[in-house]
Amino acid sequence: MIPDWNSQGVLPPVRPGAGGTAADRSPYRVSLHQLVTTFAISPERATVLRGFLDYRAALHAAGIIVGFQWVDGSFVENIEALEGREPNDMDVVTFCGSAAEGYDHLFASTAMKEAFHIDAYLYRIDPPLTSDRVRWIAYWYSLLAHRRNGLWKGFVAVDLSPFEGHDARTALNELLEKEGWAL
Repeated sequence: MIPDWNSQGVLPPVRPGAGGTAADRSPYRVSLHQLVTTFAISPERATVLRGFLDYRAALHAAGIIVGFQWVDGSFVENIEALEGREPNDMDVVTFCGSAAEGYDHLFASTAMKEAFHIDAYLYRIDPPLTSDRVRWIAYWYSLLAHRRNGLWKGFVAVDLSPFEGHDARTALNELLEKEGWAL
């Protein structure tokens, strides 16, 4: 479950009430459906979510189906209250194996931002596990776990599997129809 934004307008880095050393912390593992139903609170956010679902479909079409994604950026913050604006995109780090080889174009941030509203990054997690690989995972964690002003914040993780895509897209389409939002 995704915790509510805290008084600082971000997801808490540790689930409220869990205690400072508890394992119940960011990245919060959630379903794709929950990501959609939690953050589709405006037409602009729905547009970003549709782009994210389309981006995942492009990854799946390329055979990239095993792994997980860390989702962050202003999209998972209450940026409307913090900066008086809607989120423009979603920051996504895709952790996957060698299936991504030859598909670097799907991780070209500028092109993916234009096509899908995604600031896309790739980290291959093929064996062997080395201290350098752990250092890079720690890099991504520390980068995503802070706002630019240094404030600690949480973010979410979704499985890369294509099995949840249909339900998440259905939920988004139902919300669009209910709210009368045209994208």
